[in-house]
Amino acid sequence: MTSYVSHTSVDCADAYTLAIFWQRVLGYTELPDEPLRPDDDECLIVDPETGHQILFIEVPEPKSVKNRIHFDLRPREGTRDAELERLLEIGATQVADHRGQYGPGTGWVILADPEGNEFCILRSEAEIDI
Repeated sequence: MTSYVSHTSVDCADAYTLAIFWQRVLGYTELPDEPLRPDDDECLIVDPETGHQILFIEVPEPKSVKNRIHFDLRPREGTRDAELERLLEIGATQVADHRGQYGPGTGWVILADPEGNEFCILRSEAEIDI
């Protein structure tokens, strides 16, 4: 017997704002019978292709240390650098830049969402084959 991941939960101060941000980052949608509302203390978004869900849950305590788990994102199309610019435009903050660390065209960039949760943007699959 085994288990499967039902959804990924993210503790936060503002579930609605974070859900909207991650919807834009990932292209996820809201569930048809559970629209996102600014006054909700729990907001669920879903990947329309895979069904993976992320649940944002408001908690009273603030984020205090580096995340032990984070998302590593890979652009579906285009380049890592183009995706980096898009993510910065929608509210991500750059934390560290590790591009080229292992030679030209390699590496990743560490970003943070509006509440400081870190995530990485990797090269696209097309860039890996170069």
